[in-house]
Amino acid sequence: MNRRAPGGVALLVGCTLWLIAGAAAARVVQEKLDVPVTVNNAQGVAITRDVVVTVFFDDASAGPRPLLVLNHGRAADREGRAALGRAQYTVASQWFAQHGFVVVIPTRIGYGVTGGEDVEDTGRCEHKNYDPAYAASADLTLQVITAMRRRRDVAPDRTVVVGQSFGGATSITLAARNPPGVQAYINFAGGGGGNPKDRPQRPCAPEKLERLFAGYGKTARAPTLWIYCENDMYFGPKYPRAWFDAFRAAGGIGEFHQFPANGDDGHRLFSAAPELWQPRVLAFLNANGFALEK
Repeated sequence: MNRRAPGGVALLVGCTLWLIAGAAAARVVQEKLDVPVTVNNAQGVAITRDVVVTVFFDDASAGPRPLLVLNHGRAADREGRAALGRAQYTVASQWFAQHGFVVVIPTRIGYGVTGGEDVEDTGRCEHKNYDPAYAASADLTLQVITAMRRRRDVAPDRTVVVGQSFGGATSITLAARNPPGVQAYINFAGGGGGNPKDRPQRPCAPEKLERLFAGYGKTARAPTLWIYCENDMYFGPKYPRAWFDAFRAAGGIGEFHQFPANGDDGHRLFSAAPELWQPRVLAFLNANGFALEK
């Protein structure tokens, strides 16, 4: 059963609940929403579609709560993008929710249950055009933020944007826009053009990404945290550092943390080893206005 919430958001009634260990009355609630958005593809054509959004929050925490938007990555092939299903990042999302956030994970246009045109296509390896794809992802994210801020349990002026891989680069794209009420940005393994099977650690047109991140650094004024792994099979150890250095040299505010090799592909650190990054993320958020318990 669906009902239309204020602001045009369709709430899919029926929540999944988890008890949080050690807190008898506390529970993390999961909701599924449809949020109508409009973005432009690489040709400048407007594409409108309802985006499926997963929401997590701890109903024992006092509201209104800060908002945390978590963006997923991008598979290298169409089959992988279709197989995403509904983006959830359940372990990370519950952890952020237990620390007081309303966590929002949009399954963006062109992926999984949302489907539709691939508006984030960056073109062939030898002719990459990254800017329109990240712009589309950033536009979608801003519209989801606007919709979520209409909720009574969301603080309209306290938001964090987090992303993995393509979603991580989206965080830095948004940082360059300085949207009101967003106080911090976290980029996990962000970048584009990577393919661990065909081009391990050699992303397509990394110099274009370096120029793009430098451009973002010219206008980004909120704190950012960049987290990578030495054995990232999409981007390798050197390109992410060059991208961050270009961002900082242009005026961007940021911290860079590269973890040692993890598993067979450190690109998956966000999902595979949350116990490694959680203390670093907590320290960053606490240093930037969020009093979170360890």
